[in-house]
Amino acid sequence: MNNYIPVILGMALVTYLPRFLPLKFLREIKLSKRAKLFLQYIPYTSLSILSVRGILTTDIQMMPGAIAGISMAGLIAYWKNNLVLSVFLGIITSFIVISYF
Repeated sequence: MNNYIPVILGMALVTYLPRFLPLKFLREIKLSKRAKLFLQYIPYTSLSILSVRGILTTDIQMMPGAIAGISMAGLIAYWKNNLVLSVFLGIITSFIVISYF
């Protein structure tokens, strides 16, 4: 059991450092308006990439639930501009459609 402690600590360090170091050393840098706009779209882009990949690789029986979930997530993201709410409601919509239809 003690053999896993160094592995867990090493994994924690390796995943923490790439997130901490840019925040620590690049905090003082002022970004241009265009760069800020670009960075604001990254969460929505990654959400759509994961969603489209999920639809393309889903089983045919789950296709209606996947399409309903991505549609709900897209609409909520467009209307409310809230990434967490859109993902949550997309998951709930997929669950309801898969379970009851």
